[in-house]
Amino acid sequence: MSDYGLEDVSVVMGSYNEAEAIGPVLEDIEAATDGQAEVVVVDSSTDGTAEIARDHGATVIEQEPQGYGYAVCKALLSATNPVRITTDCDGTYPMDRIPDFLDLINEGYDVVSGDRLYHGADTMPALNRFGNYAFAGLSSVLAGDHMHDVTTGMRAYHEDVIEEITWTENTGLSAELLIRPVMRGYDVREEPIAYDERLGETKLDPFSGGAEIAGSILRVCAQERKRQLTHLF
Repeated sequence: MSDYGLEDVSVVMGSYNEAEAIGPVLEDIEAATDGQAEVVVVDSSTDGTAEIARDHGATVIEQEPQGYGYAVCKALLSATNPVRITTDCDGTYPMDRIPDFLDLINEGYDVVSGDRLYHGADTMPALNRFGNYAFAGLSSVLAGDHMHDVTTGMRAYHEDVIEEITWTENTGLSAELLIRPVMRGYDVREEPIAYDERLGETKLDPFSGGAEIAGSILRVCAQERKRQLTHLF
């Protein structure tokens, strides 16, 4: 068991034109962590999101728009603390659960993944909800291990998981961030969380984005199966 405190937590996110939402999210993080957590935001915005984040004490890394996965991956690898928690900056995730996720990491879990679907995710658009159930089903079949919510944006990781695995996906990074640890035998827990309506407008097209996520799941599971076979012989 570990004995990490809130000062050992980095909360990370990618942002793109989230000026309406990022302030309240950062305020929620500060309240949940007593202002002790490091916050890293990788931003590609043109609407002042970066300035708002800095005003709230976040470390902001600005880069040209490259997509969701590249931003989140950059944030995860730029964080300096041993417990790294991902979230989205749209107000959908319960930042007051950060201490609970930290407690589970301290119990020995390598990854704690927020399961939005456990309670039904009624605030999620029906098309998105159906797609997320489908992604979870596809991942479970291909990985050979039951997973409930592979596309959630709120997870806690021990730093070793983030630094030992090479991450490759962009739109499908959220699925990759769960599938690879599961298939490599890390100690993973899916923890039920509430899920709220987003602040501001979504940037992801459900059809093209969904196709990219499905492609990511297929690629990642195939790569991990190949890796497992290579290690057998």
